[in-house]
Amino acid sequence: MAWLIAAGLHPRANATTLRVAEDLAQRMDYDTGHVRYCLDEMVARLGISRASVKRHISYLRELGALAWVQHGTRLNIHRAMGLKGYAATATIYAAVIPPSYDHAMGHRIIGAGYEARVVIDQRGQARMPAQASKPVDNPPVENPAPEGLEPPSLTLAREEGKLKVVGGSNYTSQARQAKTRIPQQSSQINGRRRTATDVEKASKTTRLVRALVNWTQQVPLRRLEYVLRPWTDRGWDAFRIADELNGMCAGLRWKPTRPDAFIRARIAADTQHRKELAQAVAWEDSTAYRNLASLAALFGPAQPEPEPEPERTQEDRDRARLYGWNDWEEVAAHLAEDQDDAIDLYGVAICKFAISQQARLERQGAWV
Repeated sequence: MAWLIAAGLHPRANATTLRVAEDLAQRMDYDTGHVRYCLDEMVARLGISRASVKRHISYLRELGALAWVQHGTRLNIHRAMGLKGYAATATIYAAVIPPSYDHAMGHRIIGAGYEARVVIDQRGQARMPAQASKPVDNPPVENPAPEGLEPPSLTLAREEGKLKVVGGSNYTSQARQAKTRIPQQSSQINGRRRTATDVEKASKTTRLVRALVNWTQQVPLRRLEYVLRPWTDRGWDAFRIADELNGMCAGLRWKPTRPDAFIRARIAADTQHRKELAQAVAWEDSTAYRNLASLAALFGPAQPEPEPEPERTQEDRDRARLYGWNDWEEVAAHLAEDQDDAIDLYGVAICKFAISQQARLERQGAWV
């Protein structure tokens, strides 16, 4: 690690990175080359923050000096061992030698990636005390970017339709697909704690909802029940929930590809709207109303300013011209009040028609 850092193969690796590597080396099992992560203990021993330890561990992976053997999970390892209590599954790393170091030392390599081995030719050589290898005259510092940051390769072998990790890897295997987490919800229902009876009742409601709304059937029952909890906590029955869900996609050929995320987003929007309504202040309770009431008590009721009329849009004109041919009497009355405004609203043709119709009626009345 001292050579890798001094060679400048990683722009951010420094003395702190070397301290982290030394801490791992002191706890490493040299028979297997494996070491437990133990993040909290490392923070206490080294006296640096958790974020710094994580960051420098990532530098070691990017340098090709560490590879994942086992990812830490929340799985209770004590239960798997038949013990009491709880302990999460630990993260385990393996120490590896990056290709840049072997290239600089002139080592011959058999294999590739995590399972590569160094070949040493000792034919015709006398036994001598072990000495540290000296770099040959081809350091990779001249071009460190592509080869210097090359991580150990990941070897995968298919076995009965499953992916089996044969070697190690610097990053999470693509065989492990991340699961979308549902945001944590409150365990309270109307001020009381949620009980097993509440969960069972909500589960029965969810089963009926799945039968009534076909596009929710691809969501697992437990997950759908969790997503619908804001509605079931309000006491909604399955028919009301199904009616609400069907109304979201009524008249559309489109159906949500991720129903759980779609429902969760719509419920969140509805919940936010309810909060805004609950926080809204009535006009009688507002500060503006109290100020107007105080002014009215002193100087009499204030006359509100007339609201400006909304500007006429082309849609208003199109609608008026569509029905203006039949309502020509209204057009004629509008012309009598404001000729310019009537022409702007109905157009010249309808206005001429209204005038001609009114003149025709007047002639008929004079003739009679």
